[in-house]
Amino acid sequence: MGLRRTIEWTEGGVSIIDQTKLPDELAIVNCEDTERMARAIETMEIRGAPAIGVAAAMGIALSAKGAFSGEEDLIKKLDSAASRMASTRPTARNLFWAIERMRGVWDRRRGSGALAISEAVIEEAKKIAEEDVKVCRRIGENGATLLEDGDCIMTYCNAGALACVEHGTALGVIRSACRAGKRIEVVVPETRPLLQGARLTAFELKSEGIPFKLITDGMVARLMQKGLVDKVVVGADRITRHGDVVNKVGTCGVAIIARRYGVPFYVAAPLSTVDLRADPEEIAIEERPPQEVTEIRGIRIAPAGVSALNPAFDVTPRDLVDGIITEAGVQRPPFDLTLFQAE
Repeated sequence: MGLRRTIEWTEGGVSIIDQTKLPDELAIVNCEDTERMARAIETMEIRGAPAIGVAAAMGIALSAKGAFSGEEDLIKKLDSAASRMASTRPTARNLFWAIERMRGVWDRRRGSGALAISEAVIEEAKKIAEEDVKVCRRIGENGATLLEDGDCIMTYCNAGALACVEHGTALGVIRSACRAGKRIEVVVPETRPLLQGARLTAFELKSEGIPFKLITDGMVARLMQKGLVDKVVVGADRITRHGDVVNKVGTCGVAIIARRYGVPFYVAAPLSTVDLRADPEEIAIEERPPQEVTEIRGIRIAPAGVSALNPAFDVTPRDLVDGIITEAGVQRPPFDLTLFQAE
């Protein structure tokens, strides 16, 4: 990305890029305790499924830095921190995957003493962050093989370095292709209501010098209809074992249009995004405040008092997905992501 990591463990807490301030200001926030990290996730100071998975792990680890009277007291604090993290946002699988992994640390070490558990919890959170970097680079390398020199790629929302520790998933594929010498141009829908495409993806691409054009969400069909898009690559917040994809609201519409005009539609995500148990209709879709629709950065754009719907995500059916790119490789339909999990 050419910038610092999105999230880092420090001696004084956890340092994050405040994404609500971008692109105007690169502000750094220090989360000193579990509650501050939880609020950062809820307010989307940090967002993106892989990033909030890391944030949840580090938020739990922050509770291991505080004072505790013994092993049982520490475990109570860790359990409480895990519950608080689980309450932040309901949809991204990575968040719950990270919480489950962190719980395993103290469950396995019961009886080893408070200090040993505390140290192990902190080390596990750091390990999850470092793994995310390696995983995203493998996703990028695997996905880059699908892109041709001269391709115009449409992405959606932000699945870049800002959505991970660094490098990114969907944007990681584009980054890796560019670094391999391929000439890639990117089309970036603005992504209402919070404009993650305009604010975050455009910021990343501009910082890296990758050519792109910003469009409104309503222009997606026009560009594909005119043959101006070669492939679509998006990220994901949750993927079912059979390839149904939960991602930023509007993704399903992009996939439908891509299928109509014969544009390959790919999803890039780590295996920690895969939910082997849930069916699409069982996944909780987060409802965000209506003010995010009726206002843009605090400025009202709709008549006062109007009601608004604001689901944060939608579900793209598996039959609209041409390939899922993970650190284990690229899988094409019919999808069975348990095969990758087994590896």
